[in-house]
Amino acid sequence: MEIFLIRVLQFMLAISLLVLLHEGGHFFFARLFKIRVEKFYLFFDPWFHLFEFKPKNSDTTYGLGWLPLGGYCKISGMIDESFDTEQMKQPAQPWEFRTKPAWQRLLVMIGGVLVNFVVALFIYAMILFTWGETYIQPKNMTYGMKFNTEAKALGFQDGDILIGTDEKEFKEFGADMYRDISEAKSVNIIRDGKQMSICLPGDLNLLNMIKNVPPFVRPLMPAVVDSVIPQSPAGNIGLMKGDKIVALNGVDIDSHNTFTDEIGKLSDVLATATTTEDSLKALRATIVWERNSVLDTASVIFTKELKLGYFTKNVSGLYTPTTKEYGFFESLPAGISYGVDVLASYVDDMKYVFTAEGAKSLGGFGAIGSLFPPTWDWYLFWKMTAFLSIILAFMNILPIPALDGGHVLFLLYEMITRRKPSEKFMIWAEYFGFGILILLMVVANLNDILRWLGYI
Repeated sequence: MEIFLIRVLQFMLAISLLVLLHEGGHFFFARLFKIRVEKFYLFFDPWFHLFEFKPKNSDTTYGLGWLPLGGYCKISGMIDESFDTEQMKQPAQPWEFRTKPAWQRLLVMIGGVLVNFVVALFIYAMILFTWGETYIQPKNMTYGMKFNTEAKALGFQDGDILIGTDEKEFKEFGADMYRDISEAKSVNIIRDGKQMSICLPGDLNLLNMIKNVPPFVRPLMPAVVDSVIPQSPAGNIGLMKGDKIVALNGVDIDSHNTFTDEIGKLSDVLATATTTEDSLKALRATIVWERNSVLDTASVIFTKELKLGYFTKNVSGLYTPTTKEYGFFESLPAGISYGVDVLASYVDDMKYVFTAEGAKSLGGFGAIGSLFPPTWDWYLFWKMTAFLSIILAFMNILPIPALDGGHVLFLLYEMITRRKPSEKFMIWAEYFGFGILILLMVVANLNDILRWLGYI
């Protein structure tokens, strides 16, 4: 419960901050061009609000809604999600959005997206300035990598050390490396101390590479015990630090990766067990380990969660990471470059949304909230907030009516053709776009529920 609350608090803080800044971008340009802003709200307020106030001599009411799905900035003389059609029937006033030149209205509409993008770049820059950049290059992972059957069919072998593609060297093990491999015509590796290249088709499906079980490639982790939990199954059979697991239920264990794969198979068996006897059979295993070149064997009963009760070193424990520090003025261009790369990668990945697997990967509030760390970590919080700011900027600029991008599309049409779309058309377009957004929200959050229930 504590982990859930910490994630919810981080998510709510990040979203609140980004929504305020986004709507503040619209507000800034509206006031710059002397357009009246009637309401400025954090969260939506259908039927009632939690709090609101109107400063003396101000045209704007500020408030806090109860529905935490975003926020809004209600601008006079504009067809938006408020669907205030009565106002549009009145004579146009000089302080209204609709009476301003198209270029001013365009800046008002892109103000939110512009602020979100600039904020993301600034946060990335300040992350680099405050914490620097720490990573482990794949070429320094001397134990090499563990590959799945699809990767092996392309020519990779367990133990290969990834260096880079024909275009660039891999900086760190992660999504960017996966993306580079998926688009590469060849990948450079070290095998048995010799450098060689593996030819690839250049159009591997990135989503499948990551979602496959096991995934396309993982760091190869030795099956060597680093610590043991007292009174655990591992502790009860006498496993000690330095012991090397070599077999589980007769299957040779060449790495901790293989061990976890076998545990996954046991989990599948346990999930289909219909009797207590079947469950106990799935939980019982024979394990062989090596200590000082001597083998030992024992029968063990896993916990209900299929935990043995020992830990191995993680990647950062096996290898010395590289840390790069940035001065304030160095961090600014580095943060901009980092943010632009994040945006480019996100845009590139959007093509998978239109596939069956991509649609299943859509996530709602639960999926986004789960991306935050289970403990309060300011580094990870700000990194996630910057990423959400990038997403918010990109999603809002999509040319869908009811989003900023839809308004921008119609404004560009007006600026090019010198003809303004009719108010009736704009109202129906707003309804259509709002319907699309509701549908996407339902699908994304339904995926969260189905994922939680184990159906996808």
